[in-house]
Amino acid sequence: MSVNTTPVTPGRALDLLRKGWQAQRDGALTSSWMLHGRPGVGKTDIVRQLANETGAQLFDLRLTTIEPQDLRGLPYYDHEAGKTVWYRPEDLPDDPEKPAILFLDELTAAPPMLQPTVYGLLQERRVGRHRLPDTVFVAAAGNMIGDGAVAYEMGTALSDRLIHLLLQPETGDWLENFAAPRGLEPAVTAFLRGRPDLLDTTSDSLQRGQMIACTPRAWERVSRIMAAVPDRADQQPLIAGTLGEAVAAEFAVVADDIAATVHIDALLSAADKDRPGHYPTTLHGLNAVVFGLVGAASEARMSPAIDAMEAIRHLDALRPGQGFTALPLSELCSFGFEMLMARALREDTADAFAGSDAYARYAADRQSAGLD
Repeated sequence: MSVNTTPVTPGRALDLLRKGWQAQRDGALTSSWMLHGRPGVGKTDIVRQLANETGAQLFDLRLTTIEPQDLRGLPYYDHEAGKTVWYRPEDLPDDPEKPAILFLDELTAAPPMLQPTVYGLLQERRVGRHRLPDTVFVAAAGNMIGDGAVAYEMGTALSDRLIHLLLQPETGDWLENFAAPRGLEPAVTAFLRGRPDLLDTTSDSLQRGQMIACTPRAWERVSRIMAAVPDRADQQPLIAGTLGEAVAAEFAVVADDIAATVHIDALLSAADKDRPGHYPTTLHGLNAVVFGLVGAASEARMSPAIDAMEAIRHLDALRPGQGFTALPLSELCSFGFEMLMARALREDTADAFAGSDAYARYAADRQSAGLD
């Protein structure tokens, strides 16, 4: 069966879960949530992010690795009472004073014999005599049969207990809400800004009978590979084993260009008069600069990051005759400032914007142009 609901981006799904969390805290809505999506789109990351934001303890149960008694608990005979009593499993939250998230991952891959045990957790919020405290938020996730993953059809008795969210990755959403906040390698973010179609190639790979596909999770792994394995010759087979040979070869061209032309530390530490010389002349390179500045903008470096971001829109005047007039400098600058401001608000460093002459010039020019 298909998941007949409106698809949402992972960023939007996280926002909806935030609202669901708050509604439960307010006593307005208590429900269980189901995240559907292809492997690697970020279902688990969304739930972890919600736990981090709310300070909730995360109980992450991989349903493919447990049996019914792992949820129900184990019985023992109480001779005085003359009845069987069940030990509660430690994997279920039971503290009514502490907020928690119970995450039932890989729900659609769970053996059918386990599903009746899960029904009670999703609807009645209990298993056996153990009831979940009101402070527990319940979410589940899983793949669909058409995703090429191990999965069973979800029956109506199970699906009717859930609010379903169908995740559909979108490159802009992923870059702004995941890649930039986590400081992924600028080569990865710059490449995907130019090739948004390669964020998720699962469907195409399945049609071609290929095992390896690009996914948001795979691109994050590429970023970690680049940080952990600096040698270019060693990187290439690892990246090919993550993205597939063809995409890895295309990515390598861009990554090599960025490695040769983008030096964020030098850009941030340069004097104002010397800074223009540190910008690359390609669109890939400038995209990498934008994401690199956002990733490097710690509290101590937020002010120079603002100055460096604002200078992007003037590169055609600062370095005439070098091809900058053909590039979308103003768009790059605006896009970069949106992400930079979002980071500053998250980390409570927005005061740097209030005291920045460069940002004041940028804001004044936008206002005069009727853009704000």
